[in-house]
Amino acid sequence: MDKLVIEGGAKLKGEVTVSGAKNAVLPILAATLLTDEPCVIKGVPNLRDTNSMLKILRSLGKVAEFDKGKVGVCAGKASSYIASYKLVSTMRASFCVLGPLLGKLKKAKVSLPGGCVIGVRPVDLHLKGIKALGADVSIESGYVVAKANKLHGAYIYLGGVYGSSVLATDNVMMAAVLAHGKTVIESAACEPEVVDLAEFLIKMGAKIKGHGTPVIEIEGVKNLHGAVHSIISDRIEAGTLILASLITAGDVLIKNAQYKHLGALLDKLDEAGAHISRLDGALHVKGNKKLRAINITTLPYPGFPTDMQAQMMSLMSVTGGISVITEKIYPDRFMHVSELNRMGAQIQREGPHAIVEGVKNLSGAPVMASDLRASAGLVLAGLSARGETSISRIYHLERGYEFIEEKLINLGAKVWREKE
Repeated sequence: MDKLVIEGGAKLKGEVTVSGAKNAVLPILAATLLTDEPCVIKGVPNLRDTNSMLKILRSLGKVAEFDKGKVGVCAGKASSYIASYKLVSTMRASFCVLGPLLGKLKKAKVSLPGGCVIGVRPVDLHLKGIKALGADVSIESGYVVAKANKLHGAYIYLGGVYGSSVLATDNVMMAAVLAHGKTVIESAACEPEVVDLAEFLIKMGAKIKGHGTPVIEIEGVKNLHGAVHSIISDRIEAGTLILASLITAGDVLIKNAQYKHLGALLDKLDEAGAHISRLDGALHVKGNKKLRAINITTLPYPGFPTDMQAQMMSLMSVTGGISVITEKIYPDRFMHVSELNRMGAQIQREGPHAIVEGVKNLSGAPVMASDLRASAGLVLAGLSARGETSISRIYHLERGYEFIEEKLINLGAKVWREKE
């Protein structure tokens, strides 16, 4: 097992290109189960999670080839309706095969999901949605078993305790496209990744409108056909690179970045005094050491993304003043706090709030990644810190950031791998 070592203090400078969105490509790959015809997906990032999803498709009988950012899913029916614990337990997003398997085969047996340890993330909204479409659902030996002689359209309210659910919206939408009649999903997730999935389904012949708003309407069709689709850029990677530029007082042009997908983050950084130019398909970040402390609250899109919370905490750790970071999506998503404090940060947790008192400098230290975005936050802290930081369990980082070491090195960072 490798660890990532960072010698802090280098200012990032140059150009970098954002990869395709992890959170868009996974449900889109799952959606290829809805057709017997070939599909081609372009701009696919080479990630652990991507390869895990391809393994799941192959286990279900699909032939899927991945080459140079392009996935081809060959024609043919899925020969299995069972997504095993061994595969699904490694990645929560793989649970989104439930909807397309049920929609196409009218039966599905999918292991309850795994993934990052960031707090309780129940699947109750997923089950509520597919039950409303007419499926009989049970939990058997750690698997969700869903069956239906025929799926029918329904009015479905998908609001949860912490707002809308991206994966539940994805699952219900994919099940509904082949259901008989009209489905209305209210309190649907509005994230760009949900919109990207809907656009792919429309290319396949689905009838969907309202995607990107809290109310999605779906008119079921009999069959879907193959399609070619290019994945949107990863807004979370783009946001992480923005903060990497700021925390090192660098000067970076971030290509393939859509500022329209980053509204809440950019608004907060404007408030903090950051210099970020919005360009056509790019962002130019000029870092400075005189940022102001800000308060943030994570919310469903278009609010501040929970997937940027850890990275923002790292930036605020070295920004003068006191910041309050409130986590309203996953209230237990604070495992990075203790690791940042090991590096000299001054952070106190009070329930769903983290109170961050900015310090002048962090100090390099051995730290441990607990989840995907926490690992990104620790990388940012290491880039800023004095001395050497070693981050263990970087397999978390590999789940969501394509070629992140190479990208940082090309910007001037001193980053390398060592064996644990």
